[in-house]
Amino acid sequence: MKPLVLIDTPALYYRAFYSVPDSIVNDDKMPVNAVRGVLDAIAAMIRRLDSDRVVATMDADWRPEFRTAIMPEYKAARVRDEAAGTEIPELLAAQLPLLRRVLAAAGIPIAEVAGTEADDVIATMAAESRTPVVIVSPDRDLLALLDAERDVRVLRPRKGGEWEEITAADLPALYGVPDGTRYRELAALRGDPSDGLPGAPGIGEKTAATLLESFGSLDSVLRAAKAGVKTGGLSPKRAQTLIEHEDALVSTVRVMTCLTDVDHGIDLGTVPSSPDRRAVEEAAVGQNIARSVRSLLDALSEQRPAAPSALAAPAVPSVSAPLPWSQCRLVGFDLETTGVDPATARIVTAAIVESAAEVRTWLADPGIEIPESARAVHGITTEYAAANGRPAAEVVADLCSVLAGLRAEGGVLVGHNIVYDLSVLAAEVRRHHPHVDLAALLPAVVDTYVLDRQVEPRRRGKRTLTQTALRWNVELLDAHDAAADALAALEIARALALSSLDIAALTCAEIMTAQGGWKRAQAEDLQSWLRRNRDPLAVVDASWPMATDVRIGSDHDNL
Repeated sequence: MKPLVLIDTPALYYRAFYSVPDSIVNDDKMPVNAVRGVLDAIAAMIRRLDSDRVVATMDADWRPEFRTAIMPEYKAARVRDEAAGTEIPELLAAQLPLLRRVLAAAGIPIAEVAGTEADDVIATMAAESRTPVVIVSPDRDLLALLDAERDVRVLRPRKGGEWEEITAADLPALYGVPDGTRYRELAALRGDPSDGLPGAPGIGEKTAATLLESFGSLDSVLRAAKAGVKTGGLSPKRAQTLIEHEDALVSTVRVMTCLTDVDHGIDLGTVPSSPDRRAVEEAAVGQNIARSVRSLLDALSEQRPAAPSALAAPAVPSVSAPLPWSQCRLVGFDLETTGVDPATARIVTAAIVESAAEVRTWLADPGIEIPESARAVHGITTEYAAANGRPAAEVVADLCSVLAGLRAEGGVLVGHNIVYDLSVLAAEVRRHHPHVDLAALLPAVVDTYVLDRQVEPRRRGKRTLTQTALRWNVELLDAHDAAADALAALEIARALALSSLDIAALTCAEIMTAQGGWKRAQAEDLQSWLRRNRDPLAVVDASWPMATDVRIGSDHDNL
C-alpha cells in the first residue's frame, strides 16, 4: 500500500509565508504566498512519493495548556497578542481559510484536535498507521518520531527546492544518536530558544551526543553527573551544570514528547477521498492560485486512474495514442553562462524546474574567467564559482543524465530561446564528454520564444523572457537567476497552451516538427529585417533545436 503522507501544515505555511514573495497577491491585492507555497509543496510530495494518501495536520492550539503547565515559557516569546494568545501574523491568518477550503475540496483531510498541536496528531497517526509513514516538515523536533521498525521517515525542505529524506538509520551519522528517543534527549540538552526550551548552558549538539553515547540516556547522564563521574564527556563543571538544570531538562523532554493517543476522527484506511474539482476551481477564482491548484489536481489525478466502464468492451492489446505535449511532464530549463556566443560560452549555473517546489540547480566552476559583463547579469564572480562550484565536467554529465531520464519518461524540456541553452550545452558536451551524443539524449523540446512568436506574430516589442512573461501574466521574480527563468518559461508554456488549443493538442513529435518549421520562417523574417536595417550580410541561424551558427541576430537575452 502507498505510504501515508502527513503534512505538518503550520510549519509549511510559515515557511512559505516568509520565503515566497508577498508580491503574489489575489484580485483584492491580499497576499496568497503561503497558500501557493503549501499547495506546490503538497503537489510535489504526491509526485515524489507516488502517493495521494495525504493528511494535512493543523495546530488547534499552538501552545497547549498541558505543555505550558509543565513549562510556562514554552513558545512564550512568540506571543504577538497577549489577549488572543496568538503568534500568527495578520496577513498569514487571512490566507488560512482559503488554504483550508482548497485542501478540503481537493479531498485532502484536515486533521486537528482541540488542545493539541499538529505534532501530536502526526505522532498519533504515525503510531496507528499500518503502512509506511512520511512526515513532511522542516521542524527538526519531529525527527524524534523516526522509527525503523514502523518505517517512519521525515522529509525536510532544503534550499533551492531540494528535499532531504531522513530515516532512523541516518541519525547516527547526522546527530550521533541511535534512535528517535535519544534524539529527543539530545534536543533537550541542546535547547531551542525559539520554542522557549533553555537546554543546558554550554552544552551544544556535539557535546550532548557524546554524553548520550557514553551513558546511554539522559537519565543515565544525570545519574553519572551526580555520582561525580569525570569520563565520557563529563567534567566537574559540566556535571554541575547538568545537576543545576536537571528539572528543566526533564521538563523539556516531557514538553517535547508528542501525544500518541489523540482522537483525530479520521479513518486512515479511507484516505484519500475523491477531489471535487469544481469546488477547487471555484475556490481559486480571483485568488491567483490557478497554477498551484492545477498542479495539485493534476498530481492527484495521476494517482487515481479512471475506473473502467461497466459497459466497456473487453480489453484488447493496443497501442496508446501519443499524448499532446501540453499533457506530458513539463520541465523548465535554463543556463546562466560566461558569454553570448554558444561556441565559447561556459556554464556557470543551471536549473531544472518542475514547479516552484521542485527545483534542482547546479553551480559550475567554468574553468575560465567570468567576464564582468556576465557577472553583472547573473551575479556570479570567478572567485565564487571557483570556490563553490562543481567541476564543469561533472555538471555537464549531470545535465545529460537528467535529460536522458526525461526523454525515457516521455517528458518535455521547456525554455525561452532554448536553442541558445542547448547549443551551449552541446559545446560543453563536446568539450568535456566528446563521446556523448547530446542530440540522442534530448527529450521533446518546447521553446517559448518560438511559440510566442507563432501565437502572436504581429505583436510589437521585444520577445525577451521578461517581456514575454509580462505579456502572459507570468511572475518572473528574479530575472537572470537560472531557476527563476526556468520556472517562468514553464509557466509561459502553459499559458501559451491555454491560448492556442491547436498548438496545445500537438503531440511531442508534432510540436518538434512544427517548431522546426516555425523557427525557419521566423529566422528568415528576422534575417530579412536585419539585412534591410542593420547589416546587409546578417545571418540568422535557423537550426532546431540546437544552433549550428550564431552570429548577428542572436535573440538570447539571458546570459
